[in-house]
Amino acid sequence: MSQATLDDDELFDEAATEMREDVESSLDAARVALPEADAVWDAEADNTLGVLNGLKGALDTGDAEAHLRDAKKWFAIGRKADAFEDADDLENELAELEETLGRITTAHGQVSELTATIPELRGLLEDAESDDAEE
Repeated sequence: MSQATLDDDELFDEAATEMREDVESSLDAARVALPEADAVWDAEADNTLGVLNGLKGALDTGDAEAHLRDAKKWFAIGRKADAFEDADDLENELAELEETLGRITTAHGQVSELTATIPELRGLLEDAESDDAEE
């Protein structure tokens, strides 16, 4: 029985290629999991709270953060092992996606705050109107 042998350099090159593919695959999966632009822009609701709830749902990043984490993990390992001949493109893609996710997460938090505030504000305004009507 004959067994093909590979030297360490060939194995390392193969592992580096697979690692780069893993990073790229995780980046692609993260991009696919991002909210769709039209879902964030278009609104169908009868009132402000409905619009805000729709927007909050549209800003859900799903599994994008988990996929980004996987990409960053494999990138960090490959970078530390000096496995990538040219890692600048991956590093730029990671940074861009991380910034995009950060902005979406920030917007989601802001919309969540408004969603919680609007009903309270409406109640306060209704109370003020009824106080004014009583006078």
